[in-house]
Amino acid sequence: MTVFEELTRRGLIAQMTNPERIQKLLDEEKVTFYIGFDATADSLHVGHFLQLVVMRRLQMAGHRPIALLGTGTTMVGDPTGKTDMRKMLTPEEINHNAECFRRQMEKFLDFSDGKALLLRNGDWLLKLNYIELLRDVGVHFSVNQMLTAECFKTRLARGLSFIEFNYMIMQSYDFLQLHRNYGCNLELGGNDQWANILGGIDLTRRATGDEVYGMTFTLLTTKEGKKMGKTESGAVWLDPEKTSPYDFFQYWRNVSDDDVINCLKLLTFIPIEEIEAMEHWKGSQLNQAKEMLAYELTKMVHGQENADKVLSAAKAVFSQGSLSEDMPSTTIAASDFSDGKISVIDLVVKCGLAPSKGEARRLIQQGGIAVDDRKVENVMDMVELSAFEKGHVILRKGKKVYHKAQVG
Repeated sequence: MTVFEELTRRGLIAQMTNPERIQKLLDEEKVTFYIGFDATADSLHVGHFLQLVVMRRLQMAGHRPIALLGTGTTMVGDPTGKTDMRKMLTPEEINHNAECFRRQMEKFLDFSDGKALLLRNGDWLLKLNYIELLRDVGVHFSVNQMLTAECFKTRLARGLSFIEFNYMIMQSYDFLQLHRNYGCNLELGGNDQWANILGGIDLTRRATGDEVYGMTFTLLTTKEGKKMGKTESGAVWLDPEKTSPYDFFQYWRNVSDDDVINCLKLLTFIPIEEIEAMEHWKGSQLNQAKEMLAYELTKMVHGQENADKVLSAAKAVFSQGSLSEDMPSTTIAASDFSDGKISVIDLVVKCGLAPSKGEARRLIQQGGIAVDDRKVENVMDMVELSAFEKGHVILRKGKKVYHKAQVG
């Protein structure tokens, strides 16, 4: 099976500028391609994970990835998918975030001997002369055409700042630079980046006369079209300090029946023939598929040792109802107790099972919280300090989320 056929069969490809030429590039030639990552946080998240998997898959097929860290574009902020302007970060914050990205990317891609490149677009964008940029690059962009891009159309009603309007030009200039200096002929990205990719292709053609190409891949969404990688407590991060290996595993273990097969196709390296054979699975078989998905992704992100630990912990909790040392835990300070008691609402929030007291109250009212296997029925319920004498109490949210609370 060719790599292009693999991408197609897994449902990864969304749009292409020249399908026949891109297929030839991927199947018969060795191409240098790039994906950009704006350094907006100090960790990559699940939304980036799909992009890393695609890069790894293409590198395994003999192609050369460029992971472009957006130390320049992050200074402006991509308006795509945002209803408000992104928070402005300092150069120090951006460079710190980029360094965090670099360490995480090295787990997925082989950067030895030029097999992949890790570049920062701040190295050229921050040196640009504004007048020269307007004359050499801005002249190739039509404002009328730019305003038809979805990323700008959705912002016009609420207000689009001039700084954000420049983002497409900056990303397009990246493609031109990478083509000129590194022979990059293909830009990849999520399907929401289509307009920005087209901008880079057009600029490169106008500036050099060369033909370059773009391909977007499917966004990681549920069957209902909602972006995956969000929980009540926030994003699902690849950094174990921000999302523990156990919580990372549980996120994938708890995906819906409708989404598990698609996630296996998009995110894992399990042979596609094996996954296609699972498409008619139901009931307990789908639970087996979810466990396989969670284990494979945890192994890729956190290593086999951690994947084995959390798999064992999950089986101990769900199959045997027993306590595991690998269960996520939170230490509650003695000062959090008043008269030897702490409210269940406060306990739920402190353990990260709800983002706010209001949400914790709603969970209790819906019968979704239990303490040591006792369902909490009153939002005013308290947990006595004496309940921790055995060393902990176990909180359960719904049927599948367990958390250990202990007093430190």
